[in-house]
Amino acid sequence: MRRPSRFLLGGRRYSPAASLLLAAPFLLLITVVFILPLATLLHESLFLPEPTTAHYARAFAEPVYLRVMLRTLWIAVLVTALALVLAWPLAWVMSRSKGLLLGLLAAAVLLPLWTSVLVRTYAWMVLLQRNGVLNQALQGAGIIDVPVQFLYTQGAVVLAMAHVLLPFMVLPILSALKGIPEDLPRAAQMLGASAWSTFREVIWPLALPGVTSGCLMVFLLALGFFVTPALIGGPQQMMISTLVSQQVREMLDWPFAGALVGILLLFVIGLTVIFKRAVRLDRFVGTA
Repeated sequence: MRRPSRFLLGGRRYSPAASLLLAAPFLLLITVVFILPLATLLHESLFLPEPTTAHYARAFAEPVYLRVMLRTLWIAVLVTALALVLAWPLAWVMSRSKGLLLGLLAAAVLLPLWTSVLVRTYAWMVLLQRNGVLNQALQGAGIIDVPVQFLYTQGAVVLAMAHVLLPFMVLPILSALKGIPEDLPRAAQMLGASAWSTFREVIWPLALPGVTSGCLMVFLLALGFFVTPALIGGPQQMMISTLVSQQVREMLDWPFAGALVGILLLFVIGLTVIFKRAVRLDRFVGTA
């Protein structure tokens, strides 16, 4: 039996050369707007004013920069955990829903993606500021006497970022849950498994690739998030993206900014490799 070609589009087979030619505009765009600027920045971090690794050493030697990097990792972990806690029940309900309810839930997840991140961030500022909706509601209910400082706190940054990145967690989990046959959980319960055992032994292992993909996307996006932490967190909750912007725009220290970008890039690549191996291992164990 003849094996089908890997390169199919509209029922036609394309050679590798033709496929590369079709992808050339996209590859050219990525090269011009991403690869070349990134390579230039990394080159300056290593060879300006002379070949050196001093800029990378400075990032780890000075406590203020090390604290920013650790804060970035910690906030990314918290955002990923909160997004997972919020996304799993929503994805589960969506996977078991049909008709109007499914449409409403899907709209609630997808509509924020069509709204500017800046608009959503300013909405959170309106809610959390000292004279905002939340403080007015708490004062009106008699719970507090004076406004509480919600804005410019780590909790506000985590909450706002989790809201913005929630669709990137919901959609992979929903896809994984949709792929689980409804007969499997029912068969497990008929064999005497409790609801918790069914979840632990059947649903969770099969949904784990979607959970892993969602966690990876949210965590990596949270590491480089700029608008939301800059506006919601302010200088007190500075993350590495804000620090890079400060070094470029205010300090004009391009080599050090390149070093920060290089450190973040190496961490992202390493984390991606680890996640990919974890997914392969989970799939192997699940089918063994």
